Amino acid sequence: MNQAMSEANASQEQLNPENKKYLSKVVISSFIGNTLEYYDYMVYGTAAAIAFPTVFFAHESAFVAAMSSFATFAVGFLARPLGGMFFGRRGDKAGRKSTLVLTLMIMGIGTFLIGCIPSADHIGVAAPIALIILRLLQGFAVGGEWGGSMIMVLESAPKKSRGFWSSWPQTGGFSAQIIITLVFAWVYTLPEDQMLSWGWRVPFWISALVMLIGLWMRKSLEESPVFTSTMAAKEKEGRNRSLTAENLQANIAAQDAAKAQAKAASAPSKTSGKEHGPLYRVFVEDWRDLLRIIGLRFAESLPYFLLCTFALSFAPQHMGISKEWLNWAILICSVCAFPAHGLFAALSDRIGRRPVYMIGTVVVFITAFPFFMMLRSGSFILIVLAYIIVLNFGHNAINAVQPSFFAELFPADRRYSGAASGREIGSILAGGCTPFIATWLAGADGAHWYYVAAYVMVGAVITAIAIWFSPETYKKDLYATSKEG
Repeated sequence: MNQAMSEANASQEQLNPENKKYLSKVVISSFIGNTLEYYDYMVYGTAAAIAFPTVFFAHESAFVAAMSSFATFAVGFLARPLGGMFFGRRGDKAGRKSTLVLTLMIMGIGTFLIGCIPSADHIGVAAPIALIILRLLQGFAVGGEWGGSMIMVLESAPKKSRGFWSSWPQTGGFSAQIIITLVFAWVYTLPEDQMLSWGWRVPFWISALVMLIGLWMRKSLEESPVFTSTMAAKEKEGRNRSLTAENLQANIAAQDAAKAQAKAASAPSKTSGKEHGPLYRVFVEDWRDLLRIIGLRFAESLPYFLLCTFALSFAPQHMGISKEWLNWAILICSVCAFPAHGLFAALSDRIGRRPVYMIGTVVVFITAFPFFMMLRSGSFILIVLAYIIVLNFGHNAINAVQPSFFAELFPADRRYSGAASGREIGSILAGGCTPFIATWLAGADGAHWYYVAAYVMVGAVITAIAIWFSPETYKKDLYATSKEG
């Protein structure tokens, strides 16, 4: 098995024209698919900040309505670990490609239906209930998306540059943010009554087209070389083990039929005890890596959802800053994210994942308070600069390294299960609850913004500790099916 893996690995490292063409196809397909799926998921965050408090919670005070809206945003993250475990296990056993097609279909249908929910004025409490159910469906689908799309690229790229290549699908979130920002720039031009009645629904309805394009792209993909080689090696090993067992049983039967019968009866129980599925092995054998990933998520998720979701509600309401200014700041950062990701990911291929991850974490820590001070200045230039520093120099350094760093922590036969499960479990604490917790910390009058800054700093400290206890992975053999590999 190990010899077969080594031969496949060596073949992959030789980037002939055919391999380059395949790698380019995988990168583009994963990038587009990830962009489209994260468009569906993140458009909810913007709508939750600008429309949902009025549409679904109009009978509450402004503070309670904002809290309720962000609570439904957080609900989607509760389903993400379940999606990560379900689709991760499926991806490790049935394949990456078919799993990614399934996640995209579920996401597209759920997002389109959110745009069809009548307001609370029309159907009462059924409106927020329907919103929560569909948000859970979104979370379940996106839980399996990230791990599969990133691993497809990682397992197809040459060893010396796999961090660089796997970072590009990760920019799909920012591509989605660009599309969302442009769509909502149009939504903001509508009169408020039209925006709240039907304008906010248009970005959700676009997901029908999103789903069709994504399905077309993903169905043209092939399975990754690592997955194909791993499955082939396992089948060969299984056949050899079966033949060996049959020969041994025949020899023993010829010598002593009674003993052969006793050993044959005991053999299945011994074998079944060893053959555990990928998800079981992740939680039993790789639990330390799961804890590491949960800790590694904080410095990445907190600043992103703080700047791109919470601030869209907090800054206009308590600082008098227009949504349009924030929209432009997010758009500029999203464009800058592309070169930033390429730079930081390439650097991680040269000096390792841990140092680059730590650079981003330190930036997030030291900019938490300055960000709010620059926001409070009311200067458009300073606001844009604040966003660039936190997102492009802090968050992007971390985000660019995550695909390779997380996936390289796990062996080939349970990589999808491990990376997806760990990341999505961490998303509950480090991501989805951020707007809700930040709104609660800031208070009804928004005067306690410094609690929010301190919250981000604590998250960065947690990530720094996780980095310290994490192994370096950038030279790891992806074809290995054991921790030692």
